Amino acid sequence: MSFARSARPSPRDASLAACRLLLLAGLAHAGHSAAQPVVPPPQPAAPAAALPAPSATPYLGRITLAVDATDLDHRVLAVTETLPVVPGRLTLLYPRWLPGNHGPTGNPNPLAGLQVTAGDKPLAWQRDPVEVNAFHIEVPAGVSQLTLRFEHLSPLKSEQGRVSMSPALLGVQWNTVLLYPAGHATDGISVQPRLKLPTGWLAATALRAADGQLAKADDQGWMAFGSVSATTLVDSPLFAGMHAKRIELDPPGTPQPVALNLFADEADQLDAKPEQIEAHRKLVQQTDKLYGARHWRHYDFLLSQSREFGGIGLEHHESSENGVRPGYFKDWEKAARGRDLLAHEFTHSWNGKFRRPDDLWTANFNQPMRGSLLWVYEGQTQFWGHVLATRSGLVTAAEFRDNLAHNAADLAARGGRGWRTLQDTTNEGAMEASRNKPWGDWQRGRDYYEEGRLIWLEADMLIREQSGDKRSLDDFARAFFGAAHANAPDGSILPRTYAFDDVVKALNGVQPHDWARFLRERLDRTGADAAPLGGLARSGWRLVYEEKESEFAKADDGRGESGGQDLSYSLGLRLDKDGNVGGVRWDGPAFQAGLAPGEQVLAVGMQSWKPERLAAAITANKTGQAPIELLVKVGERYKLVKIDYRGGLRYPKLERIAGTVDRLSAELAAR
Repeated sequence: MSFARSARPSPRDASLAACRLLLLAGLAHAGHSAAQPVVPPPQPAAPAAALPAPSATPYLGRITLAVDATDLDHRVLAVTETLPVVPGRLTLLYPRWLPGNHGPTGNPNPLAGLQVTAGDKPLAWQRDPVEVNAFHIEVPAGVSQLTLRFEHLSPLKSEQGRVSMSPALLGVQWNTVLLYPAGHATDGISVQPRLKLPTGWLAATALRAADGQLAKADDQGWMAFGSVSATTLVDSPLFAGMHAKRIELDPPGTPQPVALNLFADEADQLDAKPEQIEAHRKLVQQTDKLYGARHWRHYDFLLSQSREFGGIGLEHHESSENGVRPGYFKDWEKAARGRDLLAHEFTHSWNGKFRRPDDLWTANFNQPMRGSLLWVYEGQTQFWGHVLATRSGLVTAAEFRDNLAHNAADLAARGGRGWRTLQDTTNEGAMEASRNKPWGDWQRGRDYYEEGRLIWLEADMLIREQSGDKRSLDDFARAFFGAAHANAPDGSILPRTYAFDDVVKALNGVQPHDWARFLRERLDRTGADAAPLGGLARSGWRLVYEEKESEFAKADDGRGESGGQDLSYSLGLRLDKDGNVGGVRWDGPAFQAGLAPGEQVLAVGMQSWKPERLAAAITANKTGQAPIELLVKVGERYKLVKIDYRGGLRYPKLERIAGTVDRLSAELAAR
């Protein structure tokens, strides 16, 4: 239907006419003739040309990559890369969006000294002004191969980033030493890598030699690996060190075997008791029983113990990078801290690598990822990591419960839930958000790990309850993560993607329920009391508080070694061994009294601060007769802070609910 235009000007036309008159009047008032042209406002520059989109067409030939890792003095990896080319514009990409990091963490700054040559002729390169991980090169006529030389400069101290080279250990993440051609999916780019090690050092990686066997260094220290896709290369990091040990976790001759590769600052840190190694073997066995299939050719745990080499926990399809402090074996009885790490990263081979959210899969490492399903990818992995560590004996059931109690208490006290949904926290990686936030409980962070764990605990208990304890989340894991491709046998390492509806369908296949509503309610709701604690009651346990802190809790966050004080659930305050304020609960007693992170508590009641002194002051004010007085240093100033908190010391623990079924113990029992 159409209408004839009226001869009468519209209000919008009248308004525009009035604006023109005002503009002309202003110009005339400024001494300009109305007939002079008006200078146009600035206009943005034309947008930069988009990078070539990755296609399924394989790259035109094999890339060779040689990395010299012998410069331990300066912690430099020297890289020589050759690649076949054709004349014209070539764009090379430095990986930006890295699997397992869930965000654009591929920092190009450590890449230095880039030189490009065609034979003996140097060629100019230009960094893309928008996509700064992209480098453009004009390849002259007649040139069929380029040589790239550059260095990767490892951080020298933790303030500069994770330290990946030390006098006794080094790690090579191949994404840090690779430039790959744009316009092709990384699955279609073939790379043949070599690595030169310091004399006498041993290495471990999921990469193998061309004959499929473990690669060994030649007389010059070079290790040569078979050709792999750029996808597999980046997914196969390497650890090396002067003190190393390889332990096979499967019986000899097992197809798709699993090995534990140990590295340490000192040789005696590699010594493990037979029962400790047996717990790691049981981890493999319990994981087999859970998933029922191995989706790899072989699997290598890379585990370092070091004070200098940076800690890490990063999943890969056929390996995992795991870095802890010294004492993993020596302090076995003192601390369970870090002993769920291998179980978590191992689980990722099924959940995150073989089965992968469809919005986290990309064709190359420079396409943006989206993390809408990280509460499955990381949340359920967090759940299974703790469960499998307990089933295998890496931690005890009591340690599991203590950890779960602190997890639940922390999330129950997280005020940021009042304004920010759990679903929104899955954007943290894309936001490049720091894990060290000044007001972490109010801002929220990567809560999809631990809050996701609680959601899956509740899902497990609901399945058990509604099925009369005949089924559990184990059945979901086996069907969803253990199933092989319809067109590929077990052992395939091709990823299989999924969406939200696939998760719901699989849950309904185990136990019919309104799972879409169950999940969306917990992902999308806000409210200070919205922590998903329903799984605790269904498990036969409840969260309570007591006045004595467990030794496990002290050791689990490192304070058993470094001192400090955790008053998160009383004053809403955490202090390190020097009284420095590391965390303050938003709107808690310490917050209301004016305390903030970064300050330092010097004295309690005009006596120097000691953890036991502050604990005694909290207990003394239960009746309100002795408000807590703190002397606090703020930069170069001092202030007196009075806190009239009367709740006493409070530390979380789980307590059995009398007369209920203990489903939590059933969940933790070895299969």
